[in-house]
Amino acid sequence: DQKTGMLDISVDDAGPGIPSDLHEEAFRPFRRLCDDEASIDGTGLGLSVARSIARSLGGDVTLENRPSGGLRVSVSIPLQG
Repeated sequence: DQKTGMLDISVDDAGPGIPSDLHEEAFRPFRRLCDDEASIDGTGLGLSVARSIARSLGGDVTLENRPSGGLRVSVSIPLQG
């Protein structure tokens, strides 16, 4: 966005979302928020790494439950001129 000087990217999914009180917990390294972790591939590092990179560039990664269901992950980083 030229007006704000930020690059904003949002990714929506149609899953169950994440309870709002667990949003920050989802960014902890090696933390996966599901009842049956054995059925999910991965190590639980994706959100942690994404947020670390975004913050090192002066931006952030945030989570938001969508009113229609699912989760929105938003990445915002400053545009380099």
